[in-house]
Amino acid sequence: MPRSLSGAVRSVPPSGIRRFFDIAAAQPDIISLGVGEPDFDTPGFITRAGTADLLKGGTHYTSNWGKLELREAIAERYHKRARVDYDPKGEILVTVGASEAVDLSVRALCDPGDEFVVVDPSYVSYRPDIAFAHGKAVSVDADRAKGFELDPDAIRAAVSPRTKAIIINNPCNPTGSLYGKKVLEEVASIARDADCYIIADEIYEDLVYGEKHTSMASLKGMKEHAIVISGFSKGFAMTGWRLGFAVGNPEVIGAMMKVHQYSIMCAPTPAQAAAIVALHNKQTAYAVDKMRREYDRRRKLIVGGFNKMGLTCHTPHGAFYAFPSIESTGLTSDEFAERSIGEARVAVVPGSAFGLGGEGHIRASYATAYGKIERALERIEDFLGRL
Repeated sequence: MPRSLSGAVRSVPPSGIRRFFDIAAAQPDIISLGVGEPDFDTPGFITRAGTADLLKGGTHYTSNWGKLELREAIAERYHKRARVDYDPKGEILVTVGASEAVDLSVRALCDPGDEFVVVDPSYVSYRPDIAFAHGKAVSVDADRAKGFELDPDAIRAAVSPRTKAIIINNPCNPTGSLYGKKVLEEVASIARDADCYIIADEIYEDLVYGEKHTSMASLKGMKEHAIVISGFSKGFAMTGWRLGFAVGNPEVIGAMMKVHQYSIMCAPTPAQAAAIVALHNKQTAYAVDKMRREYDRRRKLIVGGFNKMGLTCHTPHGAFYAFPSIESTGLTSDEFAERSIGEARVAVVPGSAFGLGGEGHIRASYATAYGKIERALERIEDFLGRL
């Protein structure tokens, strides 16, 4: 690439997820287990609220912070769920998806050379966000033997005087792991002792199966030390609406707002109106639970299918991803993904896209129809038989 481009940008490869999505999108006979997007449409009453706002003239900027009514609804959500009170006027920022909130949190904290501890494997955006801010990602391996559980001792060993934040995704993309209260309290203690922050990406908080989600916001001292990020894309099936938010320490949230103010201005106005209804309407809990129960049905199918064909797969307790091992095939994760899409006509994402700790695995999303998952498993099993 030309030398005139940013070295940070040149150092970051294209997304390993989108590459396989683009291939699958161009070939209709491919079954995609690639992109983490709900196959459900946004519930109708939420869509109607956004449409009504447009028709009433909701086509103008809102406050850079986001609509106050939406921020008040988010504050109420955390009061009920995490028993913590955030000030809607200075501790909550509405963003263009949770992804923007992650990027803003890194940029608000990072000076060149600052370190961010990243659990490996982890969502593909974390390391690029750190690189673009001229920081340094310090990888810590999750415990594979325990279903990719957090390892507090490894995190503690990785923290240094240059550490600005520890980034945690709970439930985790790509592994589907759900971190319990005890291990989160240990990590929270590490952050308090080191006087650093935790960036807690909780975008999948509504998609948890048979367990209870613990928000980092609910733990001792974390209102000051955690930037908690969530949104509407996954649990509410609103990916295209592009709406997320961050809550936390007013100094950090204010700094994030400053970057957001200059780079984005505000989140989409009709999406904010729709989100207000999503948080207030009693139908929402039913709609989310209906989707979650269907994901659970698919989860059991895909995990059982991978284990049956010899691709060892731990049971995920959150999000909508299975993360089976493909080490028994003798292929790298990239080779497996390339051959799967070419020979089995099934798109999966190589584990290496999520960091070195993901090598030897693939990510398969079960956010697609039950029948398609059945056919995809049959195709992969046939492909394995031909190896």
